Amino acid sequence: MRFPNPFSAQFQFQFLAQTSRRRTPFCSNGGSKSSLEMLLVWKQFFSTCREEPEELKDFSDYLDSLTNYEKSGVPKDAGTDSDDGLDLGRMRRLMARLGDPQSKFKVVHIAGTKGKGSTAAFVSNILRAQGYSVGCYTSPHIMTIRERMTVGKSGDPVASESLNRLFHKIKGQLDEAIQLENGRLTHFEILTATAFALFAEEKSDIAVIEAGLGGARDATNILSSSELAASVITTIGEEHLDALGGSLESIAMAKAGIIKLGVPTVLGGPFVPHIEQILRDRASLMYSPVVSASDAGTRSSIKGLRMFDCRPYQVNDVVIQAQGDILLSLELSDINLQMLGKHQLQNAVTAACTILCLRNQGWQVSDKSIMSGLENTRLLGRSQFLSSKEAGALGLQGATILVDGAHTKESAKSLMETIQMAFPDAELAFVVAMARDKNHVAFAKEILSARRLAAVFLTEAEIAGGTSRTTSAEWLRDQWLQACKEVGTKSVQEIVPEEHHQTCSSAMRESMESSTHLAAEKSVAVAVQAAGAILKRRTSAGKKRSSVVVITGSLHAVSSVLRSAQ
Repeated sequence: MRFPNPFSAQFQFQFLAQTSRRRTPFCSNGGSKSSLEMLLVWKQFFSTCREEPEELKDFSDYLDSLTNYEKSGVPKDAGTDSDDGLDLGRMRRLMARLGDPQSKFKVVHIAGTKGKGSTAAFVSNILRAQGYSVGCYTSPHIMTIRERMTVGKSGDPVASESLNRLFHKIKGQLDEAIQLENGRLTHFEILTATAFALFAEEKSDIAVIEAGLGGARDATNILSSSELAASVITTIGEEHLDALGGSLESIAMAKAGIIKLGVPTVLGGPFVPHIEQILRDRASLMYSPVVSASDAGTRSSIKGLRMFDCRPYQVNDVVIQAQGDILLSLELSDINLQMLGKHQLQNAVTAACTILCLRNQGWQVSDKSIMSGLENTRLLGRSQFLSSKEAGALGLQGATILVDGAHTKESAKSLMETIQMAFPDAELAFVVAMARDKNHVAFAKEILSARRLAAVFLTEAEIAGGTSRTTSAEWLRDQWLQACKEVGTKSVQEIVPEEHHQTCSSAMRESMESSTHLAAEKSVAVAVQAAGAILKRRTSAGKKRSSVVVITGSLHAVSSVLRSAQ
């Protein structure tokens, strides 16, 4: 990760116009000593921020010794129900060696391209609001691996001491299993087994389990019908195409693999008709009653935004009158969601439908608990606005900073809709880092639709602690320039690093104020500082509108920023 020379007076940028390729200096307010000191603080922070607590060193080292597909990328067709798919047999053998802890509690199993983590959080918090002890397993994590396993009635991440104690308790069985499987058990499989063992040890009433990849061959899909309370499929989109068969249809088939015999299936959606039919056909084959959160009898609306403690809350109404395989009914008014956007409202409705299915099975959950659980759900890195203290920790005092882990075309569209709703007239500066296996051009096109896009800084972030899946800033820049060409955007100007201070004429300043700056910058720290500087200069030049720095492209990029903001 590259940082400015601390002995330089400042770091500057200059842009290169796409049409004439003429070099013109970027104008800043001058890099102050304090901003350089802040960048050095970032550098010192990044050198230590990925370490887990000392109590978890043995567990972390153990996991690091295993194959980690989050870091290296998933093999072709690994998530399909085929000869090339991951071997669920070894996961079943591992669970049997641990005493099948997943059989000790009921499970809500959630798969989907987008929204499964948010839906899992909504479901978990509703059940906790009713007083149940809930285990929730999700991925990836933002700050610490402990976030992947929340436990009990509080929903706090598992304590380091508890996880360390459990690891040493089951390490012998894990060692034996790894040896018998010739070292083929993966990072995710061992982590998933540990989560099931933890929830059993904690005597969870119910667990909410998010699938990692696809569904059919995912390590979480070792649950039998008797262990399941509901299967949930949130959305189907074109992500992990190579690993899931290469088409939207094959992705739907992979995710439909979590549907089990006689267990209710909740569909989030909305889905394109033929994809929904694939899911319904699978449910029919498994005699699984279906509830859809997108049926005509389900209505939800956003009534507006409220500000509380400098954070926006989304006010919503939800009416569910399901007339399908299971009759469900719910009406809630003025729900104050901390999770913003139409997509999060849909996730909330999907979670509510899931809870109503549980209630139909005899689980006691009041409307009040549904309301409370939805309102108290908040996730790191999902439409998250940083506090003024956190913005100050990043060296951007007074700035509005939004972090969101969007990394697909669909999630980028949802992000832009959320920004448009919350800040319709704001000047925007984006800092984007993405994994290499994403559709960068499609993502970029959605961001380029912004009404007032001041700048986009393409940067780099480690993925799961490694760089094998990291997209270089230069490659991202080329993809964004291609996106500009495809959408016909002519107001974007590329800017490149320049070591020496330059001055700008008033004509140059005026030209730059009317364009969108696009730059490749390897350092997240430099990119964030530069985004803030551009917005500060523009809003101090007589324009009274608000401004927002948006950090997005992957949860891993968001993680690096949130860690430093702490």
